[in-house]
Amino acid sequence: MTISDDIAAMRAFNRFYTRIIGLLEEGMHHSPYALSEARVVHEIGKRNATTASELCEALAMDRGQMSRLVWRLSDLGLLASLPGADKRSNTLALTPQGDTVYSDLNAASDTDAENLLTPLDPLGRIDLVTAMRRIEAILAGPAPGGTLTLRPPRIGEIGQLIARQGLLYHLEQGWNREFELLITRIYAEFDAAPDPATKALWVADYAGELAGSIFVLPAPDDERTAQLRMLYVEPAFRGLGIGRALVDEVVRFSRAAGYRRIILWTQDCLAPARRIYLGAGFELIEEEKHHSFGADLNGQYWALDLQ
Repeated sequence: MTISDDIAAMRAFNRFYTRIIGLLEEGMHHSPYALSEARVVHEIGKRNATTASELCEALAMDRGQMSRLVWRLSDLGLLASLPGADKRSNTLALTPQGDTVYSDLNAASDTDAENLLTPLDPLGRIDLVTAMRRIEAILAGPAPGGTLTLRPPRIGEIGQLIARQGLLYHLEQGWNREFELLITRIYAEFDAAPDPATKALWVADYAGELAGSIFVLPAPDDERTAQLRMLYVEPAFRGLGIGRALVDEVVRFSRAAGYRRIILWTQDCLAPARRIYLGAGFELIEEEKHHSFGADLNGQYWALDLQ
């Protein structure tokens, strides 16, 4: 698809979603308040008290527009402010009437969302909410202060990891389907490893989003050596320390499981991953040039002694 196709698809989605959530109606949620007015009431109600400047930043509104909204909502009896030089610098809070409007708008918003979700089966709800979170993460970046959890994979996530990594390395490195088929076999090898006490796979869950993964299992022909495999972080979640947290968890697990050494294989073109390995104490022990995945590569073997 070309950029023109993508633009057309985005505009079509915007028109569709605008209609679905009722933004073309005269008032939000069948209320007498326009979208901008309802958003201001919601932000103040959520914060308990704030200033017009803070509202401008949160809602990406210019000061003139915000000033007009504050005057109008004050005239309607929804806002109260402490005396000050002008309304843009005053501390704003909802009046009792404003609190009622805030509660009513919240309840109506919940009802509208429930009406959209209720007809969907569980898979449809998962797909919809996941897509919404993904759009937000891509366009705005991960929510600051989100909780990172390293957990076992859920049903369906192994296939998702394979698909995402196959696509990711194709787009970023130009690798072909040979790589996707290889990692499919690698994940199957993890599943086939017989002793659950000597292997583990972690999904990096950031604020409910699948942000990355890694796994460790015994190295071939050496039960005292662990093999780190398939370190991966979604592009939208890079720079948050997730890759380092995943590698640190492999090191911690490997020590606890009694391994004496960890090895891994990577390519020198994957510079961010190599920086993580260096930071965790791994050392480069061998290199070899090869042609794989439709590209000329320089493979690297790294190791970390645990004893």
